[in-house]
Amino acid sequence: MLIKALLTKFKEYNFFIVVTTIHFMSIVKVLEVMSNSTKSWEDAVQNAVNHAAKTLHNIRSVWVAEQSAVVTNDKITEYRVTVKLSFEIDLMEKGKVR
Repeated sequence: MLIKALLTKFKEYNFFIVVTTIHFMSIVKVLEVMSNSTKSWEDAVQNAVNHAAKTLHNIRSVWVAEQSAVVTNDKITEYRVTVKLSFEIDLMEKGKVR
């Protein structure tokens, strides 16, 4: 309401009010991780995320780059994946971690 009143007042004098929002750009890094599981490829991917989450936070996505398996006596005994995890880097903003 106040801005509308000010805008109306300033229009008479050919002034403009510009309201902007400042957005901070995120920095995202990608880390390649290899993982395995005796259950499934999905479990191998989850193992990679769980292990990386012990030291990383702000994990945003996981992309499966490669899949392979170990076969013993005609049965899959180990599922292997190579994944790329993306995570956001914390930025310092006026002494506070964003």
